[in-house]
Formats: sequence, structure tokens, C-alpha cells
Amino acid sequence: MSRPASRTTRTTIAGLVAGLLVALGTALAPAAAAPARAEGNVVTPGDFTGYGFDQCLAPTQKAMTAWLKHSPFLAIGIYISGDSRACRSQPNLTPDWVSTQLARGWRLLPITLGPQASCQPRFPRYGNDETIKPKRGKNGLYNPARKQGTAEATKAVAAAQALGIVPGSTLWYDLEGFNMGNTDCRESALAFLSAWTDRLHALKYVSGVYSSAGSGIAMLDNARVNRPTAFSLPDQIWIARWDGRANTSTSYIREDGWRPHARIKQYQGGHDETWGKVRINIDRNFLDVGRGSVAPAEAPHCKGVLVNYTTYAGLRPATETRTPDPGQVAALQCLLKEHGVYAGKTNGAYNEATVAAANAWQQANGFEVSSTWSKRNWMSLLVDGAEPDPVVKFGSAGDAVRRLQRALNAASNKSQLVVTGVFSGPTTAALKAWQDKVDLEVSGVAAGESWKGLRTGLR
Repeated sequence: MSRPASRTTRTTIAGLVAGLLVALGTALAPAAAAPARAEGNVVTPGDFTGYGFDQCLAPTQKAMTAWLKHSPFLAIGIYISGDSRACRSQPNLTPDWVSTQLARGWRLLPITLGPQASCQPRFPRYGNDETIKPKRGKNGLYNPARKQGTAEATKAVAAAQALGIVPGSTLWYDLEGFNMGNTDCRESALAFLSAWTDRLHALKYVSGVYSSAGSGIAMLDNARVNRPTAFSLPDQIWIARWDGRANTSTSYIREDGWRPHARIKQYQGGHDETWGKVRINIDRNFLDVGRGSVAPAEAPHCKGVLVNYTTYAGLRPATETRTPDPGQVAALQCLLKEHGVYAGKTNGAYNEATVAAANAWQQANGFEVSSTWSKRNWMSLLVDGAEPDPVVKFGSAGDAVRRLQRALNAASNKSQLVVTGVFSGPTTAALKAWQDKVDLEVSGVAAGESWKGLRTGLR
């Protein structure tokens, strides 16, 4: 994870000096109350199952906006503290930046890269950054390493609070890969991470640890199984295993640990990706944390009228041989009532009052006024909501996802999505299929153009 910054960043003296001053200030700052700018910020990453990326330098707001609308990612790793991080200077990383991303739905993964294992050959990185002290005390508890872990957690919390990252959020310690066979190196690293976890818990934050599957993560898993009371283990783990598989499993550790919903896997290392015409060098990650992506219960519609269907039929006045589906007519009546254009009963009868309300909706939304209620009409009504153009993608959850799922079901000629409110693989596939059919960017992301297309009944 710890990639060097760009050539310009590495060679800019002013940036290095600024980073040293920031590091010094963070080291001296106590763990204080979060600033006023944090008011309204949500716990991060919270409950989430989906894709993320991490990059040495926090991207610009322009890049974050482009990637929100076009990329599959909804989580980002950001380096907030640690003397050994490659990007000590983070010019884009401000309280406003943090609040903006959280408000737009990004899940943040705040990372600290401080003292590294004493047998890690690439550290110290700058010469004045500490490594974990491998000295074993008389009691065998590696107290110097524990003091370092406590201090680093205190600094990380101060940095998080200065950015408006609120208590209850997960703070991640980046422990780069090392030689597991070196006993003092390994045991001092364990002691360090145990103290890191204890201090974060005391300061009301969640403890996370990033490391390679075969060293730091395997070390933690072995301690979990073989010495369950000897160390305070992190609440969540972030596994570095570049196997190209977007899941949270690896053969390096047992499958039962940190289950359910307490794992991230970095499954692809540094490479360039371009989304929305913005290129960034990233690592790819898959997250399953908190409770996973979960949608709050949907409020009842019209005292219990069913509005969720896997397919929506066209409706027209009854004839001697055919009667419109009463359930779907009741759904139409209910939704029109919720939008203020129908005042009658939700009785499932496609009568004159229902047709008049349907005509009012058709006229107001640019459709042909007709006694027939078409799939295109369904799409426009089902997708309409108080928040017209949110950005939702794999991992999103809530009423906007329900609106999207219903509209995609109306757009299709076959039964497809169960309306769950959770944006998972089937919703991604259905959205991409519709986007491809109507000649929109096939991104699997519902943003401005997709919502517009659904609202106008494009199919």
C-alpha cells in the first residue's frame, strides 16, 4: 500500500518541509474533541459491502467528483498520519474535503503509517522516523513497543479529529510486510498493535490493521487462535493479497476470523485507472464491514399497499375479456396519491378517477396523454423521488436504490430484480444492460444521465 508519491511530490522541498511540520504538530497534539466542522459527519466506513481504492495522495475534489459519478468505487483510503508515510504532505486533505466526501456517500478509510517492524528492510524511510522497538523487557512484554503503539494511536486520533472524522469510525494502522521468522520483530509488532487497539478503544474509535496476508495478517490470525487472551486484536483487518479476486478471503488465514463483516481485501496493487477522464494510480479493494450494506426498512405505502414488483405491466381500462391486475392498479393509485395527483381510493380499480390522475402525470412529465398506462409511464413514476439525482452504485443502500430497482423492472420486458434497497450484483447487471440498450455510458453507476433517462422512460 505504501507507494511513493509522484516525482514532483518527492522532489518538492517545500512540500517535504510542510509535511514535517504537520507531522510534528500532530505528534504534539492531544486527542481533543472533534472540531465544529465535524458536526453532521457520519461514522466511516460504517455498514458497507462494496469496492474501494487507496492512493498515496488524497485526490482533488474534481477527481473525487468524477470518480463518484463514473467509477465502481465508493470507498477511499486516505493517509492522515504517521511519520513513515510516503505522502507526508496532503494538500487536498482538509476538514471540508472530508465532510464533502462523507456527505456525498464516500466511505473513508483513514490510514496511519508510523513505526514499522524492526526487521522491515525499507524502514526507516527518511532516517528520522522510528521503527518499532524490539527490546524485550524483563517481563517479556515489549513495553517500549507498547508505548509506541499507544502514542501512535493518540496521534492518529488527533489527526482524525482535526479532519472531522468522528468517534466510532475505524482508524487503520498500515504495517508493511516483514520477516515473520524474526521472533523479537514479530512479537514487538504484535505488542505495538495491541497497544494501538487499546488506545483507540479508550478514545472511542474502532481499531483496524492493514498488512500483507502472509505476515502481519497471518500474525494476527495466529495470535487470535493460539493466544486469544495475550493481545488486544483489531476490530477489523485489511488484507493485502493481490490475487485479483474481489472478495475478503485468502488462504493465508483461517476463514472464521473477523467474520461477519470485519474484513477488507486489497486484491490488486498499484496501477492506473481512468474514470470520468481522470486518471489515478490506485490499489483496488473490496470491503465487507459493519453490518455490510443494509437498507433501512421501507416506510409503508398507503397503509400497506404493495408497490414493489419484479415486473410492471401496462394498464388499460377493463374489457369484457380482460381486467387490469388489481394489485398493480392499487400500486399506481398509491404512488400517484403520494405524488399529490390522485385523491381517490386505492381499491385496485382502473376507473375514470385513476385514468384522470394518470393523465395528469403523463401531461406533467411530457408523455402522450392516453387511457393506457405504459411501461415508460411506470418508469417515470417509480423513479421519481425527493432526491432526484443521487449517485448510487454497488454498495449503496436505501430508498434511492429501491426507486432504481423498481424503474429497472419497469424498463424490462421480463421479471428481474427483487426490490431490496441494496445495490448488489444483480442491480449492477440490470443497470448496465439498460444503459447499454439505451446508449448511455455502461458504468453500472446511476448518476445524472441515467436518472434522466429513467425519468423520461427511455427503453
